[in-house]
Amino acid sequence: MKSSITLDKYAPVGQIDERIYGSFIEHLGRAVYTGIYQPGHPSADENGFRQDVIDLINQLNVPIIRYPGGNFVSGFNWEDSIGPKDARPRRLDLAWQTIETNQFGLHEFMQWLDKVHAAPMMAVNLGTRGIDAARNLIEYTNFPKGSYYSDMRRKNGAEAPFNIKTWCLGNEMDGPWQIGHKDAVAYGKLADETAHAMRIVDDTIETVACGSSALTMPTFGSWESTVLDIAYDQVDYLSLHRYYGNQDNDTPNFLAQSLDLDDFISGVVAICDAIKARKHSKKTINLSLDEWNVWYHSNDHDAQDAKWQEHPHKLEDIYNFEDALLVGSMLITMLHHADRLKMACLAQLVNVIAPIMTDENGGAWAQSIFYPFMQVSTLGKGTVLTPIVKSETYGTKEFAAVPYVDGVAVLNDAGDTATVFAVNKSLDTPQEFTIAAGDFQFDQVTLSSQFAGYGLKETNEDGHMRLADNTSYYLADDGVHVTLAPASWNVFQIKVQ
Repeated sequence: MKSSITLDKYAPVGQIDERIYGSFIEHLGRAVYTGIYQPGHPSADENGFRQDVIDLINQLNVPIIRYPGGNFVSGFNWEDSIGPKDARPRRLDLAWQTIETNQFGLHEFMQWLDKVHAAPMMAVNLGTRGIDAARNLIEYTNFPKGSYYSDMRRKNGAEAPFNIKTWCLGNEMDGPWQIGHKDAVAYGKLADETAHAMRIVDDTIETVACGSSALTMPTFGSWESTVLDIAYDQVDYLSLHRYYGNQDNDTPNFLAQSLDLDDFISGVVAICDAIKARKHSKKTINLSLDEWNVWYHSNDHDAQDAKWQEHPHKLEDIYNFEDALLVGSMLITMLHHADRLKMACLAQLVNVIAPIMTDENGGAWAQSIFYPFMQVSTLGKGTVLTPIVKSETYGTKEFAAVPYVDGVAVLNDAGDTATVFAVNKSLDTPQEFTIAAGDFQFDQVTLSSQFAGYGLKETNEDGHMRLADNTSYYLADDGVHVTLAPASWNVFQIKVQ
């Protein structure tokens, strides 16, 4: 089969906000305890932070991390997580029905962020709490000194304010599983009033309102419209959450789910712009895909889990090679929407539906999905070019015409390097792939890599998976010609003029 992508320097999609490569740490399962925080572990530093995990996270170049939830935040009292550890209360976490010890809290999170070179995306509890707790929290984190909560922070060891700039106004508030879930009018009013109070304390913050919890929710569409109609002036971003699974073991259909994500993002953009037009507003609401991933492997185990344990094994999907291919296609899809999708959080970062795992023997290892994420977060910087992709298609039970090849091109800020990401979804046929120069002149191929040759159900628990060189390419007058292996993730960098 033959396929191609043409680079057009005069048709940019938009500048990439690198926060699109964010991630997520929730007080859920072993994400925190025995994940990023484990005093007494051989690699732990003086704060109890696991250095082996930090080293892996730093390879991912994650610029922003959402915290502390997730469903967890809707029952969270932030005051429980500050002050002397021996005085912090043990609480029942109703969201995941576990015991939260609060030994890792706000100050620990901010200290840990310095180690992984990331900024915080903090969520406030709009389930069991609301305006008062949120305005007190931002006073604690962002006000310099001379007030009750800012001086409490200083007493607890942080003289300088944390200056947290990105705030989620609750989590999945239309979901009946959410503690304190609300209808769209009630949530819209609460989000509007909470953001207003927080901005009085710090008018430099950005806020993220909850969109509908899923595309399949009966509230989808009407929820977004109602919430934005009420809270438009106090909101900067609208959130989206999307997970995919292969419960039916139908790999061609599973790999096609990136088309669903594309439709989802486009639909939410249309809703935001419809409200903008109706309000005659000059303000544009952008999107935050602050939960996304593959999630289904651990469902049966989690259904049998005993309640009220400390940091039990929950949502510990062990990802296989086909999961990495879909994650790659989802990243490509996200870049297609770089003009409006400005933040995203791979959910989550360690142990819980995560690219990084820690095991019972004290080790830490990278899952299959680690590799496409690492390459895009490292190399996908600059301006996305409008994707002109030609590919044969196939059909599935959900999708009539699925391109065998997903692709996107990014031009760096200096304008001298183009990076192309591509997935071949054909399970048995290579692609003769052309990267057409278009209006560019190609000078040199500096990277030609592939993640290929593994069984679809193969996992990386023993650490054998690796990125490899793709030496099949050659440079011609019309562009780069290369063979994409069946079922493969591919990255190319080209010096251009």
